Amino acid sequence: MGLWTQSQQRAAVARRRSASTAALLVLAMLAACDAQAPAPGKPPGGGMPPAEVGVVTVTPRAVPITTELPGRLEASRVAQVRARAAGILQKRLFREGSDVKAGQVLFQIDAAPYQAALSSAQATLARAQANLTQASEQATRYKPLLEADAISKQEYVNAVAAQKQAEADVAAAKAAVQSAQINLGYATVTAPIGGRIGRALVTEGALVGQGEATQLAVVQQINPMYLNFTQSTAEVLRLRRALESGQLQRAGGGDAARVRLLLEDGSEYRLSGKLLFSDLTVDPGTGQITLRAEVPNPTGLLLPGMYVRVLLDQAQMRDAITLPQQSVTRGPTSDTVMVVGDDGKVQPRQVKVGGVQDGQWLILDGLKPGEKVMVDGFQKLRGGAPVKPVPWQPGGGRSNDAGPGAAVRAGGGSGAGAPASAASAARPASGG
Repeated sequence: MGLWTQSQQRAAVARRRSASTAALLVLAMLAACDAQAPAPGKPPGGGMPPAEVGVVTVTPRAVPITTELPGRLEASRVAQVRARAAGILQKRLFREGSDVKAGQVLFQIDAAPYQAALSSAQATLARAQANLTQASEQATRYKPLLEADAISKQEYVNAVAAQKQAEADVAAAKAAVQSAQINLGYATVTAPIGGRIGRALVTEGALVGQGEATQLAVVQQINPMYLNFTQSTAEVLRLRRALESGQLQRAGGGDAARVRLLLEDGSEYRLSGKLLFSDLTVDPGTGQITLRAEVPNPTGLLLPGMYVRVLLDQAQMRDAITLPQQSVTRGPTSDTVMVVGDDGKVQPRQVKVGGVQDGQWLILDGLKPGEKVMVDGFQKLRGGAPVKPVPWQPGGGRSNDAGPGAAVRAGGGSGAGAPASAASAARPASGG
């Protein structure tokens, strides 16, 4: 009985081991099936999902064509304040660097000699008027005596001549008085125009006006300001041909052109100016045409001699294409962008680049409306693997996501290797 019991126990253990082995085989098969099934969100075969890249869709729009040129500001009116009377400078009656009005007293020169000269001239005039009165009375008395043959005709003629001479003496004395008054007025130096006055060039106690009119100060009218700049004849001809062919439209209609300013710190001046004239003569040495604009300056922010960049809105391009600056790779012979096709494949495309402003390149040729151009995600490209295009948002945190050529993109293509097509001065304005 004991032997049979042990045999049954050994058989039971063997059955349990067989069941455990079968269960392990089933689990292994299920695990193998699970390993072969694709995980959710992953492509079949265990590959990575397509990389997301930021793109912009090519959308033509109207873009104002703006030419950027260097320019210098100058005062619209400049007057030198000079001493027209000789003497000792007694007073300075203005604050240096302040605004003065036309006719405002600026300096006072010692007027005592000129006051004395005026008094002398007035005395001479009084004497001449007295002599005129006497001569006139004598001529009046001689006339009836001549008619009565009481005096000779020669005596009457002499009396009339004395009257005329006395009248001439009075006129000369009046002119001398007027001249003395003018010289006395020169002792009080006034502002010839309204504007901003600079520093005084002489101090109190200085002897001025000896031999020549001594310069005392300079008054400049800085509202409005004049802006002088030049433009190459080649650029002018290019724009005129584009306007005549209908490729470009004039900004604002007619020949008027709006002028904007970029200050030395890179900021744009809040008020725009207007083009006054274009010099029809070309400088033979530089091939440039001189232009002048008038810019309002009510706050006095602009100063004479200041260097600025001139943004001249000359025309408007219809159906223009613009791209973010970092989407274009500049090369020594060509410019390229990465275009994402409908199948997600990325292909390089050569384009022709025009001007740039505010991070936007003007694309002249090479793209069609509706195409998707990569802006960031360049380092995610893996050979010919497809990508997932998503709309690119400026400042959306993808700006650091750059691949090969990022230094060129960020630099705006300003290196020496930029093609000649990008050397044009024309550029799109920030407005649409």
